[in-house]
Amino acid sequence: MKKNKLALTALLLSGALFLNSCVGSFSLFNRLSSWNRTVSDDKFVNELVFLSLTIIPVYLVAGVADALVLNSIEFWTGSNPLANAGEVKRVKGENGYYLVETLPNGYTITKEGESTSMNLIYNQEENTWNLVTNGESTRLLRVNDNGTADLFLPDGKHMNVTLNDQGLMAARQTIAGSLLMVAR
Repeated sequence: MKKNKLALTALLLSGALFLNSCVGSFSLFNRLSSWNRTVSDDKFVNELVFLSLTIIPVYLVAGVADALVLNSIEFWTGSNPLANAGEVKRVKGENGYYLVETLPNGYTITKEGESTSMNLIYNQEENTWNLVTNGESTRLLRVNDNGTADLFLPDGKHMNVTLNDQGLMAARQTIAGSLLMVAR
């Protein structure tokens, strides 16, 4: 009887790994790893903490929890159960610092010291990323199921881009050309 339960458990766990076909974000494991890097400014202390968490098997438990549970939830629901909604990070840009707040469906970006902001919002139904400012929404990007994306250009047209180096290079050239035309 115990042998049958063990075989059934092994079969279910392997099915969870193979049937979801999702690498996932491994958010729990990555949070643990990020925390480990900030324990101390001394790399040797961080290494000792890493080895301790590996021996205790905290890293193993976090990795298995991500692989079997959290990544599967993320794959089937489309949302990460450990998303950092409400977290605000200060990011240095070319023109000063920006505050980036994580939302359940995107980000709010505000230049430090200013009250106006813009939102980058993901629309799950349309599979698009949109820029929302002053109540107006502008589509930026739609990810297609066939390994391409539609990039919506400033002139109102859109460009289908393959998701590889050549496609990204073509998109950069097109965007640079569009920005040049807008600047004139």
